[in-house]
Amino acid sequence: MFFFNKQKTLLKDLLSSGYTDIHSHLIYDIDDGAKTADDTEFLTKSLIDFGADFFITTPHTIQFVWENSREDILQQHKISYKVLRERNINVTFKVASEYLVDESFVKRFKTEPLLTLKDNYVLVEMSYINAPIQLYEIIFDLQVAGYIPLLAHPERYSFYHNNFSEYEKLKKAGCLFQLNLLSTVGYYGEPVFNVAKKLLNQGMYDFAGSDVHHNNHIRAFENKLLIKDLNPLKEVIKNNSFFKS
Repeated sequence: MFFFNKQKTLLKDLLSSGYTDIHSHLIYDIDDGAKTADDTEFLTKSLIDFGADFFITTPHTIQFVWENSREDILQQHKISYKVLRERNINVTFKVASEYLVDESFVKRFKTEPLLTLKDNYVLVEMSYINAPIQLYEIIFDLQVAGYIPLLAHPERYSFYHNNFSEYEKLKKAGCLFQLNLLSTVGYYGEPVFNVAKKLLNQGMYDFAGSDVHHNNHIRAFENKLLIKDLNPLKEVIKNNSFFKS
């Protein structure tokens, strides 16, 4: 069952001024995130109102779904950034990508530079159906290529929920973990919340992200946090400042 913290803190209240968001889908007309320039404006301004002032937005790169090239992403980022400036939204608005780990991803990082969050930190995700058969080989090859993998929303991979040791194995293999903030208010369901809470309590998260795609995500930041001890979450959010330097 869900547990409410005594203070009944809203998620948005945890994002104090200066929050750095490293995972979002704010660029319009490129993936399943913002669809229009107005969407980009609304989502970005909403996060600013919550306390964000530095964005590394991360459109998907997924073969056969969102086949975004490096050039596609950089161009659409330029367009979206121009829109924000024209509408007097003056924040740091950088871009990387959220890469699906599969065979096409291996070919990509072996043949061209990836769009990283900072230096060699690259945001990756897995299918929600199952992990790649060669997952650990891919992680190793990615590291040999000079990258540090930051796994997006590990709490959402239900195929690991009953095998927590796989999370420990991923950490030992060199994966950093990024929490989806909305997991802490139960947005993705109780099983995801329970795993997020366990990962938080065991200190296994390194960073956090909004993973904002649309208005429903923004509205969910008005929800109450379902965890008792907020300190581990506050520390993870604070870690995001690493990407400002």
